[in-house]
Amino acid sequence: MQLASVIGRTNATIKHPALNGWRLLIVQPLDLAGGADGEPVIAIDNLGASVGGNVMFTADGAAVKDIMGRPDTPVRFAIIGLVDD
Repeated sequence: MQLASVIGRTNATIKHPALNGWRLLIVQPLDLAGGADGEPVIAIDNLGASVGGNVMFTADGAAVKDIMGRPDTPVRFAIIGLVDD
């Protein structure tokens, strides 16, 4: 799991059926000093994260499959926690 900042939202008109009903957020992974750590990624969200907020996200494929309840999901990143400021 890693800390990230939510920098935007996105949507898709054509997508894998596993993504139906999920919010898609663009998150910027952060390093320990709070700076950017690599390129932004798209993560699913069901916790209600908002743009400008910090979140914890995971790239663990097995965890994402459990969160979504679908073994056939192509999703790699999922928000698993909101950071209190």
